[in-house]
Amino acid sequence: MPEFDLVIRNGTVATASDVFQADIGVRGGQVAALARGLGPGAREIEAGGRLVLPGGVDTHTHIEEPRSPPTASADSFASASASAAAGGTTTVICFARQSAAKSATDAVAEHMARAQRSRIDYAFHIILTDPTPEVLERQLPALVEAGHRSLKIFLTYEGARITDAQALRVLAAGRRLGALVCVHAEHHEMIAFYTEALLAAGLTLPKHHAWAKPMVVERECVHRVCAMAEALDTPVQIFHVSGAESAAEIERAQARGLKVWAETCPQYLVLTADDLDRPGLEGAKFLCSPAPRTVADQEALWEALRRGVLSNVTSDHAPTRYAGPDGKTAFGEDAPFTRIPNGLPGLAARMPLLFSEGVSKGRIDLQTFVAITATNPARLFGLDPRKGSIAVGADADIAIWDPTRKVTLTNALMLHDNDHTPYEGMEVTGWPEVTLVRGVPVVEGGALVGAEGHGQFLPRGPYAMIAPRGVFPTPFNPVDRTLL
Repeated sequence: MPEFDLVIRNGTVATASDVFQADIGVRGGQVAALARGLGPGAREIEAGGRLVLPGGVDTHTHIEEPRSPPTASADSFASASASAAAGGTTTVICFARQSAAKSATDAVAEHMARAQRSRIDYAFHIILTDPTPEVLERQLPALVEAGHRSLKIFLTYEGARITDAQALRVLAAGRRLGALVCVHAEHHEMIAFYTEALLAAGLTLPKHHAWAKPMVVERECVHRVCAMAEALDTPVQIFHVSGAESAAEIERAQARGLKVWAETCPQYLVLTADDLDRPGLEGAKFLCSPAPRTVADQEALWEALRRGVLSNVTSDHAPTRYAGPDGKTAFGEDAPFTRIPNGLPGLAARMPLLFSEGVSKGRIDLQTFVAITATNPARLFGLDPRKGSIAVGADADIAIWDPTRKVTLTNALMLHDNDHTPYEGMEVTGWPEVTLVRGVPVVEGGALVGAEGHGQFLPRGPYAMIAPRGVFPTPFNPVDRTLL
């Protein structure tokens, strides 16, 4: 009689703090036992010579978000979740975007309906583009209470950005409601000034996208966001830090004791601005915001990851096909960089790139890899202890890796619906062979085996990590309008 639904035998188990030999017994979708010589399972997987790691938690993914025509997102929840699992990721947090024409409540309901096709577990950040009193005071409390415990704001992009005055109101609402505020931090007016000047000078190629968004644009805005967070005592997460100067601003804020966290993405660790300078419109495949920087910035980001200044790495998966009427070339092969959709596909490539460039090349150890891809994001966004680690009582979200397998990345391996990957032809060392979500295989040996709809919504309750410090610049609390 089997004691477990599944036993993974003889693997090397890694968490953010330990590496050890053990069998893993799974029962009812959860880890039920960690020990050597466990009893029989109804199914058994031999993992000798393999690493058994927590499934990845990718907390910055744009999946099936509606866009203004003619461009469109290349992935559905069905294809994006398959891609995530192909790369060892078992949980995603994606975005429910409020548009000016919709209430935040309606936006969340529509995204929740789309997510029913997901093969892996998921949660949402609520993007606020029109933070009216109706939204902040009446709609948002119910949405946060329902488990959508993180908000996102843009400080650039026409149609999405909000003003600093609006950002302060969102930060205040996040503090009152116990929701983490996440920020896309780039100086909008500076970008607009640069862009107008570049276009007037006839500098319109994809590489000029990076010229329109130099590091000063990001660094200044990161500093400003940290100052606003300090003024209102609101914990924040800075999205997609791209280089040394922004990382330094975050470290300064953390040194002052602020609850400021930050992420980076694989594109800033393996790509540079030179990748935008490809023949024709080929550079469009590498166009994202912020733009990739320099090799020196890459090394600074690795150092920030080693020291914990940056605590997680996300894909910022934002897929647009290259060809076709809804793709990056929708406005023609000679389109200026301003008419090329931003964003890269990256769900499947995230963890293999990090493992190869980080662990295999000795930049980070295995425990740090687990921390920045699974444990830290799960803790930061209130998914711990259910997600992010291999422990008794946690969901059996597990990826079994061959740490020595060499794989050349191709678009076919990504299992997404996009027509390209910006990482085409790169060789990685280390590859996930089996990905399990709550003990159920989703991808095995590169083949998709998990059914649509297996994924579950993950509501997030209050948690201590994002509680305000109770420290303001003066003896006055401007959020609650009280004296300290």
